[in-house]
Amino acid sequence: MVYDWFNRGSVPPETPADPPVDPEVQPDQSSAPQPSAPEPSETQPAEVQPSEPQSSESEDDSLEWARQAYARLKAQKAQAAEAAKTVQDDSTSEQNVVVPPVMEPPAVVPAAVVPSVVSPSEGPPALEAPSVEPAEPAPVVEPPASPATTPSPPAPALSFLEQAAAQRDQRQQELEQPAEPEPVPVVPATAQDAPKIEEDEPRLGDFDDAFTWSAEVLAAQGRSAEQVTLEEIDWLGRLRQGLEKTRQGFVTGLLENLGDDPLTPEVLDDLESLLLRADAGVQATDQVLDALRQRMNEQVVDPSEGIRFLKEQLRDLLDEPIQSSAVEVLAPQRDRLNVWLLVGVNGVGKTTTLGKLANLAVRSGYSALIAAADTFRAAAVQQVQVWGDRSDVPVVANPSANADPAAVVFDAIGAARSKGTDLVLVDTAGRLQTKHNLMEELEKIRRVVDRLAPEAHVESLLVLDASQGQNGLKQAMAFARAAGLTGVVITKLDGTARGGVALAVASEAKLPIRFIGAGEGIRDLRPFNSFEFVEALLASR
Repeated sequence: MVYDWFNRGSVPPETPADPPVDPEVQPDQSSAPQPSAPEPSETQPAEVQPSEPQSSESEDDSLEWARQAYARLKAQKAQAAEAAKTVQDDSTSEQNVVVPPVMEPPAVVPAAVVPSVVSPSEGPPALEAPSVEPAEPAPVVEPPASPATTPSPPAPALSFLEQAAAQRDQRQQELEQPAEPEPVPVVPATAQDAPKIEEDEPRLGDFDDAFTWSAEVLAAQGRSAEQVTLEEIDWLGRLRQGLEKTRQGFVTGLLENLGDDPLTPEVLDDLESLLLRADAGVQATDQVLDALRQRMNEQVVDPSEGIRFLKEQLRDLLDEPIQSSAVEVLAPQRDRLNVWLLVGVNGVGKTTTLGKLANLAVRSGYSALIAAADTFRAAAVQQVQVWGDRSDVPVVANPSANADPAAVVFDAIGAARSKGTDLVLVDTAGRLQTKHNLMEELEKIRRVVDRLAPEAHVESLLVLDASQGQNGLKQAMAFARAAGLTGVVITKLDGTARGGVALAVASEAKLPIRFIGAGEGIRDLRPFNSFEFVEALLASR
Protein backbone atom coordinates (compact mmCIF):
# COMPACT_ATOMS: atom_id res chain seq x y z
CA MET A 1 0.00 0.00 0.00
CA VAL A 2 1.30 3.47 -0.97
CA TYR A 3 1.48 5.80 2.02
CA ASP A 4 1.98 9.47 1.14
CA TRP A 5 4.37 10.79 3.77
CA PHE A 6 4.19 14.29 2.29
CA ASN A 7 0.44 14.53 3.01
CA ARG A 8 0.09 12.33 6.06
CA GLY A 9 -2.09 14.80 7.95
CA SER A 10 -4.69 15.38 5.24
CA VAL A 11 -5.18 11.98 3.62
CA PRO A 12 -6.21 9.33 6.15
CA PRO A 13 -5.25 5.78 5.13
CA GLU A 14 -7.83 3.22 4.15
CA THR A 15 -8.70 0.76 6.87
CA PRO A 16 -10.73 -2.43 6.70
CA ALA A 17 -14.18 -2.37 8.25
CA ASP A 18 -15.00 -4.20 11.46
CA PRO A 19 -11.59 -5.74 12.24
CA PRO A 20 -11.41 -8.61 14.72
CA VAL A 21 -10.15 -7.77 18.15
CA ASP A 22 -7.29 -9.68 19.70
CA PRO A 23 -8.40 -10.98 23.12
CA GLU A 24 -4.88 -10.63 24.48
CA VAL A 25 -4.74 -6.95 23.60
CA GLN A 26 -8.29 -5.91 24.53
CA PRO A 27 -9.65 -8.26 27.18
CA ASP A 28 -12.57 -6.05 28.28
CA GLN A 29 -14.47 -5.69 25.03
CA SER A 30 -17.88 -5.04 26.56
CA SER A 31 -16.78 -2.11 28.71
CA ALA A 32 -14.69 -0.28 26.05
CA PRO A 33 -16.83 1.23 23.28
CA GLN A 34 -15.43 0.82 19.80
CA PRO A 35 -14.92 4.11 17.94
CA SER A 36 -16.92 4.45 14.75
CA ALA A 37 -15.02 4.59 11.47
CA PRO A 38 -14.79 8.06 9.94
CA GLU A 39 -17.11 8.71 7.03
CA PRO A 40 -15.34 9.42 3.73
CA SER A 41 -15.38 13.01 2.67
CA GLU A 42 -14.22 14.77 -0.44
CA THR A 43 -12.92 17.78 1.46
CA GLN A 44 -9.79 17.65 3.56
CA PRO A 45 -10.33 17.75 7.31
CA ALA A 46 -9.38 20.84 9.19
CA GLU A 47 -5.96 20.90 10.76
CA VAL A 48 -5.98 19.85 14.38
CA GLN A 49 -3.64 21.63 16.72
CA PRO A 50 -1.50 19.09 18.57
CA SER A 51 -2.09 18.89 22.25
CA GLU A 52 0.07 17.63 25.02
CA PRO A 53 0.22 13.87 25.62
CA GLN A 54 -2.23 12.48 28.12
CA SER A 55 -1.59 13.25 31.77
CA SER A 56 -1.59 10.73 34.58
CA GLU A 57 -5.32 11.31 35.21
CA SER A 58 -6.26 10.06 31.74
CA GLU A 59 -3.57 7.38 31.53
CA ASP A 60 -6.18 4.63 31.42
CA ASP A 61 -7.93 6.29 28.48
CA SER A 62 -4.70 6.68 26.51
CA LEU A 63 -3.78 3.06 27.22
CA GLU A 64 -7.19 1.92 26.00
CA TRP A 65 -6.74 4.06 22.89
CA ALA A 66 -3.37 2.42 22.24
CA ARG A 67 -4.93 -1.03 22.68
CA GLN A 68 -7.58 -0.23 20.09
CA ALA A 69 -4.96 1.01 17.64
CA TYR A 70 -2.81 -2.08 18.22
CA ALA A 71 -5.77 -4.40 17.73
CA ARG A 72 -6.64 -2.67 14.47
CA LEU A 73 -3.08 -2.86 13.14
CA LYS A 74 -2.88 -6.51 14.11
CA ALA A 75 -6.14 -7.21 12.28
CA GLN A 76 -4.80 -5.44 9.19
CA LYS A 77 -1.64 -7.51 9.35
CA ALA A 78 -3.63 -10.75 9.63
CA GLN A 79 -5.83 -9.79 6.68
CA ALA A 80 -2.79 -8.89 4.55
CA ALA A 81 -1.12 -12.20 5.40
CA GLU A 82 -4.29 -14.11 4.55
CA ALA A 83 -4.62 -12.29 1.23
CA ALA A 84 -0.99 -13.00 0.35
CA LYS A 85 -1.45 -16.66 1.23
CA THR A 86 -4.57 -16.88 -0.94
CA VAL A 87 -2.75 -15.37 -3.92
CA GLN A 88 0.17 -17.75 -3.44
CA ASP A 89 -2.14 -20.76 -3.20
CA ASP A 90 -3.96 -19.70 -6.36
CA SER A 91 -0.71 -19.34 -8.29
CA THR A 92 0.51 -22.70 -7.02
CA SER A 93 -2.73 -24.44 -7.99
CA GLU A 94 -2.57 -22.95 -11.48
CA GLN A 95 0.95 -24.27 -11.93
CA ASN A 96 0.07 -27.74 -10.65
CA VAL A 97 -2.96 -28.27 -12.94
CA VAL A 98 -2.48 -31.55 -14.89
CA VAL A 99 -3.92 -31.45 -18.39
CA PRO A 100 -5.36 -34.93 -19.22
CA PRO A 101 -4.18 -36.42 -22.53
CA VAL A 102 -6.62 -36.20 -25.42
CA MET A 103 -7.99 -39.67 -26.17
CA GLU A 104 -8.37 -40.46 -29.85
CA PRO A 105 -11.62 -42.15 -30.83
CA PRO A 106 -11.26 -45.87 -31.68
CA ALA A 107 -10.93 -46.75 -35.33
CA VAL A 108 -14.08 -48.07 -36.96
CA VAL A 109 -13.56 -51.70 -38.08
CA PRO A 110 -15.69 -52.67 -41.09
CA ALA A 111 -18.12 -55.54 -40.50
CA ALA A 112 -16.92 -58.96 -41.68
CA VAL A 113 -18.65 -60.51 -44.67
CA VAL A 114 -20.92 -63.35 -43.52
CA PRO A 115 -20.33 -66.46 -45.70
CA SER A 116 -23.29 -68.26 -47.24
CA VAL A 117 -24.71 -71.13 -45.25
CA VAL A 118 -23.92 -74.53 -46.71
CA SER A 119 -26.31 -77.39 -46.21
CA PRO A 120 -25.12 -80.41 -44.23
CA SER A 121 -25.41 -82.65 -47.26
CA GLU A 122 -23.02 -80.45 -49.11
CA GLY A 123 -20.66 -80.34 -46.18
CA PRO A 124 -17.33 -78.75 -46.74
CA PRO A 125 -14.47 -80.95 -47.71
CA ALA A 126 -12.55 -82.28 -44.79
CA LEU A 127 -9.29 -80.52 -44.23
CA GLU A 128 -6.32 -82.73 -43.78
CA ALA A 129 -4.28 -81.80 -40.76
CA PRO A 130 -0.66 -81.37 -41.72
CA SER A 131 1.68 -83.82 -40.14
CA VAL A 132 4.05 -82.25 -37.71
CA GLU A 133 7.43 -83.86 -37.42
CA PRO A 134 9.16 -83.64 -34.07
CA ALA A 135 12.03 -81.16 -34.03
CA GLU A 136 15.49 -82.46 -33.50
CA PRO A 137 17.06 -81.37 -30.24
CA ALA A 138 19.70 -78.68 -30.60
CA PRO A 139 23.19 -79.83 -29.87
CA VAL A 140 24.54 -78.68 -26.54
CA VAL A 141 27.59 -76.51 -26.95
CA GLU A 142 29.87 -76.61 -24.00
CA PRO A 143 31.87 -73.46 -23.29
CA PRO A 144 35.57 -73.83 -23.68
CA ALA A 145 37.27 -74.39 -20.45
CA SER A 146 39.14 -71.29 -19.36
CA PRO A 147 42.65 -71.89 -18.28
CA ALA A 148 43.20 -71.67 -14.60
CA THR A 149 44.42 -68.19 -13.66
CA THR A 150 47.38 -68.09 -11.47
CA PRO A 151 47.47 -65.25 -8.92
CA SER A 152 49.90 -62.48 -9.88
CA PRO A 153 52.62 -61.82 -7.44
CA PRO A 154 52.04 -58.72 -5.24
CA ALA A 155 53.50 -55.49 -6.59
CA PRO A 156 56.52 -54.34 -4.81
CA ALA A 157 55.94 -51.45 -2.37
CA LEU A 158 56.70 -48.01 -3.82
CA SER A 159 59.41 -46.02 -2.27
CA PHE A 160 58.77 -42.62 -0.71
CA LEU A 161 60.11 -40.77 -3.75
CA GLU A 162 57.96 -42.82 -6.13
CA GLN A 163 54.83 -42.12 -4.07
CA ALA A 164 55.57 -38.39 -4.12
CA ALA A 165 56.10 -38.48 -7.87
CA ALA A 166 52.78 -40.31 -8.38
CA GLN A 167 50.89 -37.81 -6.24
CA ARG A 168 52.51 -34.95 -8.14
CA ASP A 169 51.45 -36.43 -11.47
CA GLN A 170 47.89 -36.90 -10.21
CA ARG A 171 47.65 -33.28 -9.08
CA GLN A 172 49.03 -32.11 -12.41
CA GLN A 173 46.37 -34.07 -14.25
CA GLU A 174 43.64 -32.57 -12.07
CA LEU A 175 44.90 -29.06 -12.79
CA GLU A 176 45.02 -29.69 -16.54
CA GLN A 177 41.41 -30.87 -16.65
CA PRO A 178 38.95 -28.17 -17.84
CA ALA A 179 36.85 -26.58 -15.11
CA GLU A 180 33.26 -27.74 -15.06
CA PRO A 181 30.58 -25.10 -14.43
CA GLU A 182 28.62 -25.44 -11.24
CA PRO A 183 25.11 -26.79 -11.72
CA VAL A 184 22.44 -24.11 -11.80
CA PRO A 185 20.02 -24.70 -8.91
CA VAL A 186 16.47 -25.27 -10.01
CA VAL A 187 14.26 -22.62 -8.42
CA PRO A 188 10.52 -23.32 -8.26
CA ALA A 189 8.32 -21.01 -10.26
CA THR A 190 6.56 -19.81 -7.12
CA ALA A 191 9.85 -18.61 -5.64
CA GLN A 192 10.80 -16.81 -8.84
CA ASP A 193 7.48 -14.99 -9.12
CA ALA A 194 7.35 -14.02 -5.44
CA PRO A 195 7.70 -10.26 -4.88
CA LYS A 196 10.90 -8.97 -3.37
CA ILE A 197 10.45 -8.06 0.29
CA GLU A 198 12.83 -5.56 1.82
CA GLU A 199 14.42 -6.45 5.10
CA ASP A 200 13.65 -2.93 6.33
CA GLU A 201 9.88 -3.19 5.95
CA PRO A 202 7.95 -1.98 9.02
CA ARG A 203 6.81 -4.78 11.29
CA LEU A 204 4.29 -4.76 14.09
CA GLY A 205 6.13 -5.54 17.29
CA ASP A 206 4.84 -6.22 20.76
CA PHE A 207 2.41 -4.08 22.68
CA ASP A 208 5.17 -2.48 24.72
CA ASP A 209 6.23 0.92 26.00
CA ALA A 210 7.55 1.99 22.58
CA PHE A 211 4.19 1.34 20.92
CA THR A 212 2.18 3.08 23.64
CA TRP A 213 4.46 6.14 23.49
CA SER A 214 4.14 6.34 19.69
CA ALA A 215 0.36 5.96 19.92
CA GLU A 216 0.20 8.67 22.58
CA VAL A 217 2.12 11.09 20.34
CA LEU A 218 -0.24 10.41 17.42
CA ALA A 219 -3.31 10.79 19.65
CA ALA A 220 -2.03 14.14 20.91
CA GLN A 221 -2.00 15.35 17.27
CA GLY A 222 -5.72 14.60 16.90
CA ARG A 223 -5.43 11.21 15.22
CA SER A 224 -8.07 8.57 15.85
CA ALA A 225 -7.38 4.88 16.35
CA GLU A 226 -8.67 4.17 12.82
CA GLN A 227 -6.14 6.59 11.29
CA VAL A 228 -3.03 5.14 12.92
CA THR A 229 -0.75 3.38 10.44
CA LEU A 230 2.12 1.00 10.92
CA GLU A 231 4.36 3.37 8.93
CA GLU A 232 3.91 6.13 11.51
CA ILE A 233 4.32 3.83 14.51
CA ASP A 234 7.52 2.44 13.01
CA TRP A 235 8.96 5.88 12.27
CA LEU A 236 8.22 7.28 15.73
CA GLY A 237 9.98 4.32 17.27
CA ARG A 238 13.01 4.95 15.05
CA LEU A 239 13.01 8.66 15.88
CA ARG A 240 12.81 8.04 19.60
CA GLN A 241 15.65 5.53 19.41
CA GLY A 242 17.73 7.84 17.21
CA LEU A 243 17.56 10.72 19.71
CA GLU A 244 18.54 8.45 22.60
CA LYS A 245 22.04 9.93 23.03
CA THR A 246 20.82 13.52 23.09
CA ARG A 247 17.94 12.62 25.40
CA GLN A 248 20.18 10.80 27.88
CA GLY A 249 22.29 13.89 28.52
CA PHE A 250 19.47 16.41 28.35
CA VAL A 251 16.39 14.87 29.91
CA THR A 252 18.22 13.00 32.66
CA GLY A 253 19.88 16.16 33.93
CA LEU A 254 16.69 18.17 33.51
CA LEU A 255 14.56 15.78 35.55
CA GLU A 256 17.19 15.55 38.27
CA ASN A 257 17.26 19.33 38.61
CA LEU A 258 13.49 19.77 38.56
CA GLY A 259 12.52 17.25 41.21
CA ASP A 260 9.08 17.86 42.74
CA ASP A 261 9.50 21.52 43.67
CA PRO A 262 8.42 24.54 41.60
CA LEU A 263 10.87 26.12 39.18
CA THR A 264 13.57 28.32 40.67
CA PRO A 265 16.26 30.56 39.14
CA GLU A 266 18.84 27.89 39.99
CA VAL A 267 16.91 25.32 37.94
CA LEU A 268 16.86 27.70 34.98
CA ASP A 269 20.63 28.15 35.24
CA ASP A 270 21.07 24.38 35.05
CA LEU A 271 18.67 24.25 32.09
CA GLU A 272 20.78 26.87 30.32
CA SER A 273 23.86 24.70 30.74
CA LEU A 274 22.02 21.63 29.39
CA LEU A 275 20.78 23.48 26.31
CA LEU A 276 24.23 24.84 25.50
CA ARG A 277 25.83 21.41 25.88
CA ALA A 278 23.26 20.02 23.42
CA ASP A 279 24.43 22.68 20.90
CA ALA A 280 21.10 24.47 20.92
CA GLY A 281 22.94 27.75 20.41
CA VAL A 282 23.07 30.94 22.43
CA GLN A 283 20.16 32.67 20.71
CA ALA A 284 17.78 29.72 21.07
CA THR A 285 18.80 29.18 24.70
CA ASP A 286 18.24 32.83 25.62
CA GLN A 287 14.86 32.86 23.89
CA VAL A 288 13.63 29.80 25.78
CA LEU A 289 14.96 30.94 29.16
CA ASP A 290 13.51 34.43 28.81
CA ALA A 291 10.06 32.94 28.21
CA LEU A 292 10.43 30.67 31.26
CA ARG A 293 11.57 33.54 33.49
CA GLN A 294 8.60 35.63 32.40
CA ARG A 295 6.24 32.78 33.23
CA MET A 296 7.90 32.34 36.66
CA ASN A 297 7.38 36.02 37.43
CA GLU A 298 3.68 35.71 36.65
CA GLN A 299 2.87 32.53 38.59
CA VAL A 300 4.30 29.56 40.40
CA VAL A 301 5.38 26.93 37.88
CA ASP A 302 5.42 23.32 39.02
CA PRO A 303 7.71 20.76 37.29
CA SER A 304 5.03 19.27 35.01
CA GLU A 305 3.88 22.72 33.92
CA GLY A 306 7.51 23.71 33.35
CA ILE A 307 8.11 20.72 31.07
CA ARG A 308 4.93 21.47 29.14
CA PHE A 309 5.87 25.12 28.70
CA LEU A 310 9.42 24.17 27.65
CA LYS A 311 8.06 21.88 24.93
CA GLU A 312 5.79 24.65 23.71
CA GLN A 313 8.69 27.11 23.45
CA LEU A 314 10.88 24.64 21.56
CA ARG A 315 8.09 23.88 19.09
CA ASP A 316 7.45 27.57 18.45
CA LEU A 317 11.14 28.13 17.85
CA LEU A 318 11.35 25.28 15.31
CA ASP A 319 8.11 26.26 13.56
CA GLU A 320 8.96 29.94 13.10
CA PRO A 321 11.06 29.57 9.88
CA ILE A 322 8.62 26.97 8.53
CA GLN A 323 5.70 29.35 8.95
CA SER A 324 7.72 32.17 7.39
CA SER A 325 8.28 30.05 4.27
CA ALA A 326 4.50 29.52 3.89
CA VAL A 327 5.17 25.82 3.14
CA GLU A 328 4.19 23.54 6.00
CA VAL A 329 5.61 20.34 4.48
CA LEU A 330 7.99 20.30 1.52
CA ALA A 331 6.39 17.99 -1.06
CA PRO A 332 6.71 17.61 -4.85
CA GLN A 333 3.98 19.39 -6.77
CA ARG A 334 2.03 17.19 -9.14
CA ASP A 335 1.34 19.79 -11.82
CA ARG A 336 4.93 20.88 -12.47
CA LEU A 337 8.51 19.67 -12.53
CA ASN A 338 10.29 19.70 -9.16
CA VAL A 339 14.08 19.93 -8.90
CA TRP A 340 15.76 19.46 -5.52
CA LEU A 341 19.48 20.27 -5.24
CA LEU A 342 21.37 18.65 -2.35
CA VAL A 343 24.43 20.65 -1.28
CA GLY A 344 26.86 20.51 1.62
CA VAL A 345 30.43 19.83 2.65
CA ASN A 346 32.20 16.52 2.23
CA GLY A 347 31.14 13.57 4.36
CA VAL A 348 27.78 14.79 5.64
CA GLY A 349 25.83 12.09 3.75
CA LYS A 350 24.47 13.91 0.68
CA THR A 351 24.41 10.83 -1.57
CA THR A 352 22.87 8.66 1.13
CA THR A 353 20.25 11.31 1.83
CA LEU A 354 19.49 11.53 -1.89
CA GLY A 355 18.91 7.77 -2.05
CA LYS A 356 16.59 7.90 0.96
CA LEU A 357 14.64 10.82 -0.52
CA ALA A 358 14.22 8.88 -3.77
CA ASN A 359 12.87 5.91 -1.84
CA LEU A 360 10.55 8.17 0.16
CA ALA A 361 9.18 9.77 -3.02
CA VAL A 362 8.54 6.41 -4.70
CA ARG A 363 6.83 5.03 -1.59
CA SER A 364 4.63 8.13 -1.46
CA GLY A 365 3.45 7.63 -5.05
CA TYR A 366 5.69 10.08 -6.93
CA SER A 367 7.91 9.38 -9.92
CA ALA A 368 11.56 10.35 -9.39
CA LEU A 369 14.82 10.63 -11.30
CA ILE A 370 18.37 11.04 -9.98
CA ALA A 371 21.05 13.24 -11.56
CA ALA A 372 24.55 12.06 -10.57
CA ALA A 373 26.21 15.49 -10.74
CA ASP A 374 28.98 14.60 -8.27
CA THR A 375 31.53 13.85 -11.00
CA PHE A 376 34.70 14.46 -8.98
CA ARG A 377 34.55 12.04 -6.06
CA ALA A 378 35.75 8.52 -6.78
CA ALA A 379 32.91 5.96 -7.19
CA ALA A 380 30.28 8.62 -6.53
CA VAL A 381 28.36 7.72 -9.69
CA GLN A 382 28.43 4.01 -8.79
CA GLN A 383 27.12 4.78 -5.31
CA VAL A 384 24.23 6.76 -6.76
CA GLN A 385 23.40 3.91 -9.15
CA VAL A 386 23.25 1.47 -6.23
CA TRP A 387 20.77 3.72 -4.44
CA GLY A 388 18.76 4.05 -7.63
CA ASP A 389 18.59 0.28 -8.04
CA ARG A 390 17.40 -0.15 -4.45
CA SER A 391 14.45 2.17 -5.06
CA ASP A 392 13.93 1.37 -8.76
CA VAL A 393 14.66 4.99 -9.72
CA PRO A 394 16.46 5.78 -13.01
CA VAL A 395 19.84 7.53 -12.81
CA VAL A 396 21.26 9.98 -15.35
CA ALA A 397 25.07 10.00 -15.20
CA ASN A 398 28.16 10.70 -17.30
CA PRO A 399 30.67 7.84 -16.95
CA SER A 400 33.63 9.98 -18.06
CA ALA A 401 35.94 11.31 -15.38
CA ASN A 402 35.59 14.95 -14.29
CA ALA A 403 32.53 15.56 -16.45
CA ASP A 404 30.72 18.86 -16.27
CA PRO A 405 28.06 18.64 -13.51
CA ALA A 406 25.91 21.23 -15.27
CA ALA A 407 25.85 19.02 -18.39
CA VAL A 408 24.60 16.08 -16.32
CA VAL A 409 21.82 18.23 -14.87
CA PHE A 410 20.96 19.41 -18.39
CA ASP A 411 20.52 15.80 -19.58
CA ALA A 412 18.56 14.85 -16.45
CA ILE A 413 16.04 17.67 -16.86
CA GLY A 414 15.55 16.78 -20.51
CA ALA A 415 14.90 13.14 -19.60
CA ALA A 416 12.52 14.13 -16.80
CA ARG A 417 10.47 16.42 -19.04
CA SER A 418 10.19 13.76 -21.74
CA LYS A 419 9.02 11.12 -19.23
CA GLY A 420 6.76 13.40 -17.19
CA THR A 421 8.74 12.81 -13.98
CA ASP A 422 7.55 14.53 -10.82
CA LEU A 423 10.85 14.96 -8.98
CA VAL A 424 14.50 15.32 -10.04
CA LEU A 425 17.05 14.85 -7.25
CA VAL A 426 20.48 16.35 -8.01
CA ASP A 427 23.55 15.02 -6.19
CA THR A 428 26.33 17.61 -6.09
CA ALA A 429 29.98 17.36 -5.10
CA GLY A 430 30.99 18.17 -1.56
CA ARG A 431 32.55 21.58 -1.13
CA LEU A 432 33.67 23.88 1.65
CA GLN A 433 31.80 27.08 2.12
CA THR A 434 35.08 29.00 1.70
CA LYS A 435 35.78 27.70 -1.84
CA HIS A 436 34.38 30.45 -4.04
CA ASN A 437 34.99 28.64 -7.33
CA LEU A 438 32.96 25.64 -6.18
CA MET A 439 30.20 27.91 -4.97
CA GLU A 440 30.11 29.47 -8.43
CA GLU A 441 29.64 25.97 -9.83
CA LEU A 442 26.42 25.66 -7.82
CA GLU A 443 25.24 28.94 -9.29
CA LYS A 444 25.98 27.57 -12.78
CA ILE A 445 23.84 24.50 -12.10
CA ARG A 446 21.03 26.73 -10.90
CA ARG A 447 21.28 28.87 -14.07
CA VAL A 448 21.03 25.73 -16.23
CA VAL A 449 17.88 24.65 -14.40
CA ASP A 450 16.28 28.08 -14.70
CA ARG A 451 17.07 28.34 -18.41
CA LEU A 452 16.00 24.82 -19.38
CA ALA A 453 12.92 24.53 -17.13
CA PRO A 454 11.77 27.99 -16.04
CA GLU A 455 8.46 26.53 -14.86
CA ALA A 456 10.18 24.08 -12.50
CA HIS A 457 9.90 24.41 -8.72
CA VAL A 458 13.50 24.42 -7.46
CA GLU A 459 14.59 23.72 -3.88
CA SER A 460 18.16 23.98 -2.60
CA LEU A 461 18.55 21.79 0.48
CA LEU A 462 21.61 21.84 2.73
CA VAL A 463 22.52 18.43 4.14
CA LEU A 464 23.85 18.99 7.65
CA ASP A 465 25.62 16.47 9.89
CA ALA A 466 24.18 16.78 13.40
CA SER A 467 27.44 15.60 14.95
CA GLN A 468 29.24 18.75 13.74
CA GLY A 469 27.31 20.93 16.16
CA GLN A 470 28.10 24.64 15.96
CA ASN A 471 30.38 24.09 12.95
CA GLY A 472 27.31 22.88 11.10
CA LEU A 473 25.59 26.14 12.00
CA LYS A 474 28.46 28.10 10.41
CA GLN A 475 28.12 25.97 7.27
CA ALA A 476 24.42 26.75 7.11
CA MET A 477 25.06 30.48 7.40
CA ALA A 478 27.70 30.43 4.63
CA PHE A 479 25.72 28.25 2.23
CA ALA A 480 22.59 30.32 2.81
CA ARG A 481 24.41 33.38 1.48
CA ALA A 482 26.15 31.67 -1.46
CA ALA A 483 23.74 28.97 -2.65
CA GLY A 484 20.34 30.46 -1.90
CA LEU A 485 19.23 27.72 0.49
CA THR A 486 15.54 27.03 0.97
CA GLY A 487 15.75 24.30 3.63
CA VAL A 488 17.91 21.98 5.70
CA VAL A 489 18.15 18.21 6.01
CA ILE A 490 19.66 17.13 9.33
CA THR A 491 21.27 13.68 9.28
CA LYS A 492 23.03 11.34 11.71
CA LEU A 493 20.96 12.33 14.72
CA ASP A 494 21.36 8.79 16.03
CA GLY A 495 25.14 9.05 16.38
CA THR A 496 25.52 12.20 18.44
CA ALA A 497 24.38 13.95 21.61
CA ARG A 498 24.21 17.29 19.77
CA GLY A 499 20.66 17.02 18.49
CA GLY A 500 20.02 20.54 19.74
CA VAL A 501 21.74 21.89 16.61
CA ALA A 502 18.28 21.84 15.01
CA LEU A 503 17.28 24.64 17.38
CA ALA A 504 20.35 26.66 16.43
CA VAL A 505 19.70 26.28 12.70
CA ALA A 506 16.09 27.39 13.09
CA SER A 507 16.79 30.34 15.39
CA GLU A 508 20.04 31.76 13.97
CA ALA A 509 20.17 30.66 10.32
CA LYS A 510 16.38 31.15 9.98
CA LEU A 511 16.21 28.08 7.72
CA PRO A 512 13.27 25.65 7.85
CA ILE A 513 14.13 22.06 8.67
CA ARG A 514 12.54 19.91 5.98
CA PHE A 515 13.77 16.37 6.69
CA ILE A 516 15.58 14.57 9.49
CA GLY A 517 17.50 11.31 9.47
CA ALA A 518 17.72 9.20 12.60
CA GLY A 519 19.42 6.01 11.41
CA GLU A 520 21.33 4.23 8.68
CA GLY A 521 18.38 2.38 7.11
CA ILE A 522 16.72 3.42 3.88
CA ARG A 523 13.52 4.26 5.81
CA ASP A 524 15.26 6.33 8.50
CA LEU A 525 14.58 9.69 6.82
CA ARG A 526 11.19 11.40 7.01
CA PRO A 527 9.64 14.89 6.72
CA PHE A 528 10.27 17.02 9.78
CA ASN A 529 7.52 17.38 12.38
CA SER A 530 8.34 19.73 15.24
CA PHE A 531 5.81 18.18 17.62
CA GLU A 532 7.16 14.66 17.16
CA PHE A 533 10.77 15.87 17.33
CA VAL A 534 10.29 17.68 20.64
CA GLU A 535 8.33 14.79 22.15
CA ALA A 536 11.09 12.34 21.17
CA LEU A 537 13.75 14.73 22.47
CA LEU A 538 12.09 15.16 25.87
CA ALA A 539 10.56 11.69 26.27
CA SER A 540 10.83 10.70 29.92
CA ARG A 541 10.34 6.96 29.42
